[in-house]
Amino acid sequence: MACIASLCYRIPFSFASLCNSSLSPIRRTKITLFTSSLNFSLNSTVVCSRSLTVSSFTWDDVFRISQEEDASDDSLNLQGYFERISACNRGSEMQSEFLPFVIEERIVGYIHNGFADHLRKFNYVFVFGEDNSYSSHCRGYVTLHPLLGSPEDRTGAVGDVIKCLGEGLIPGIRNELYPVKSSFDMPIFFSLERAAAPYFGIKPHGITCKENLLKECEEEAGIPRSISSGAISVGAVSYMDIDGYKYKRDVLFCYDLKLPDGFIPKNQDGEVESFKLISVIQVANIIRRTWFFKANCALVIIDFLFRHGYISPDDRDYLQLLQSLRNGDCS
Repeated sequence: MACIASLCYRIPFSFASLCNSSLSPIRRTKITLFTSSLNFSLNSTVVCSRSLTVSSFTWDDVFRISQEEDASDDSLNLQGYFERISACNRGSEMQSEFLPFVIEERIVGYIHNGFADHLRKFNYVFVFGEDNSYSSHCRGYVTLHPLLGSPEDRTGAVGDVIKCLGEGLIPGIRNELYPVKSSFDMPIFFSLERAAAPYFGIKPHGITCKENLLKECEEEAGIPRSISSGAISVGAVSYMDIDGYKYKRDVLFCYDLKLPDGFIPKNQDGEVESFKLISVIQVANIIRRTWFFKANCALVIIDFLFRHGYISPDDRDYLQLLQSLRNGDCS
């Protein structure tokens, strides 16, 4: 998920719950989807949406489409799931256009040749190597000037460059910093403006996944820590998406949480518009048949469907779909 400034690893959560509600004629299991800027995917009693409509596509349309029976779109047809996953994994053929971004001899990201051209004028911050030490796809790499030896110096110098480049090249600058690491358990090399992260191809990291889960559960749905602390880690999905100068290498950590009967989520931070009650079967149909949910939300939901038996080995291309949930680099 696109995390807050202090959290710099994308973490959608999947919370499992068997509910005793009678609102679904199909199953008593419900799924709560927090499709906000945090891309929460919670399995519980309701669904909340942050105005993620497609033109005039409404929740009434969602319910209708999710309940319709269509012989050509039966449960064994996984094509819709493949399409949602493909939407998160674009541009692999463009990898040769990106230079490794190297700090202390470790790759922390990837920078497009075109974007790198804008950085060359700041030779007191960015240094360009000419060999292919870090990639077989291209010749050259980008690093930071050796005089920028501390995380604080690097953060300040790169931040000044981002400000100079401005909104025209990096839209959405919000003065929020992401720590930059080479992998999940490595030290922080420096911190980078959140809006610039995709242009440097970094994996953002920050506070622990569990701490972020507790924090965001409370902010997004009013789930107290006494409940959210029971969340169980169930794995991760990943994807690699190249779009123009942007190179996203995201890992989404998934958790299951059983919510008490009768629990009603209430948004606390103004980032969630509403909550809806939808059965898992309906959610599966929405994912397969529509583009209503944000693409990387779909990945977490599909992972849930695998883990809880809604997609089974008897379904055609089961293993291929399962493998495609981890197309990205899990480091």
